[in-house]
Amino acid sequence: MANILCIETSAAVCSVALAVNGETVAVRESDLGRNHAGNIGLFADEILRANNLNPDDLDAVAVSSGPGSYTGLRIGVSFAKGLCYGLQIPLISVGSLTSLVEVARENHQAGIAPVEEWDKALLAPMIDARRMEVYTCVFDTCGTQLTEVEAKIIDTESFAELRQKATEQGGEFVILGDGAAKCREVLEGVHYIEVAPSACGLARPAQQAYDNQQWENIAYFEPFYLKDFVVTKSQKNPLAKK
Repeated sequence: MANILCIETSAAVCSVALAVNGETVAVRESDLGRNHAGNIGLFADEILRANNLNPDDLDAVAVSSGPGSYTGLRIGVSFAKGLCYGLQIPLISVGSLTSLVEVARENHQAGIAPVEEWDKALLAPMIDARRMEVYTCVFDTCGTQLTEVEAKIIDTESFAELRQKATEQGGEFVILGDGAAKCREVLEGVHYIEVAPSACGLARPAQQAYDNQQWENIAYFEPFYLKDFVVTKSQKNPLAKK
């Protein structure tokens, strides 16, 4: 039996879950402000206490590896690496877009996110990268990644071939995630479902990685930022140089 602590901090939601043999048994999360640094340790402690576990009972820690918020990713990965180093347990990474698709699959199975002809659909998770740009790639409904992860500026021609492919095979092109809402008015013929990032989406991929011993090097692992972090000067600071 594998107890895996799952951490998702790549977006506005700070989410921590406990997975046992690939199934989520407890989750704590908040989207009230970006207080990831203050919440992540508290959530992890509450989950372990509620399930009568000690940190030593964990077999691994899984963390959302990106792309996503630069600061959020650093907080989550740093916390996960610290736990793994101190407990001498494996570190597992799960792509942020992969975990979004897993949440969508679980929601569909639970009847929360109905999609007609689900097996024939194509899924495009989207993480907001400001303006009309998103981090995205395309999956089938089995969770198999079909395209490379990219930072994509969305216009009317985006995913044209894949949207057509979904139609030809009798399914829908489904967009989801916190970057998808702003794109549904631009993309014709797509089906939008509301899916929020959650540590629950790491449970099944993390268990698969654990079973296959696909672990990260704790000392050298870094998040997948996709884009370089750019520092901008505050417009509200009267002392900022013009």
